[in-house]
Amino acid sequence: MVKRLKPKFGFKVVKEKKRNLPKQKTISIFLFRHGMTSYNRDRKFTGWLDSKLTKQGFDDAKIVALRLKKKKIGVAFQTGMARSKETLGEVLKGHKETFMIVQDDRMFERAYGKLEGLTHLQFVKKKSPELYDLYHRSYDNPPPGGESMKMVKTRVLAFINDLLKFIKKHKVNVAISAHGNSMRPFRQYFEKFNNVQMMKLYNAYDAVYEFKIKV
Repeated sequence: MVKRLKPKFGFKVVKEKKRNLPKQKTISIFLFRHGMTSYNRDRKFTGWLDSKLTKQGFDDAKIVALRLKKKKIGVAFQTGMARSKETLGEVLKGHKETFMIVQDDRMFERAYGKLEGLTHLQFVKKKSPELYDLYHRSYDNPPPGGESMKMVKTRVLAFINDLLKFIKKHKVNVAISAHGNSMRPFRQYFEKFNNVQMMKLYNAYDAVYEFKIKV
């Protein structure tokens, strides 16, 4: 049985060692999605259910790792979900320079409430295609017991605010192992999308999005 997690908001250092990287004037944020899980594969609403990576998911993570192979990562961020941790674990195998891992569930996947565990097809058959579209891709209509994207955006923006302060203090590249829906408002912030554009974003399992900041 897949367990449903409760998020814990705020930075929590879960691993730390001596820093050997110099401080930088231009910082890169490397944002990527976790690899495919069994629930992703089966087209189920995952939300806060702790579905783990499939073999394909680990392959996705290895592609992300290869994309970041020649980059320097000082600090890495993950959520409390296994899929985020597993993906980050693959990425960091090639980054002995990483001196800190931070966990923050403000980058959690969107909560789908009572829809979690259902396949998309099951929900459409039980309810309607119109209600599916409303809950799945509208900006401010939360499913029963779940979150709207507007609600997700609020917590992601709070995370970004703290992240930028962290980067200015430590002056180091960071990597973030995130989730499809929490990546939408993150990319919106840095790529200047409006809400309609944000809702149409697709975040591939094996892609890396890089954002540069001068400090």
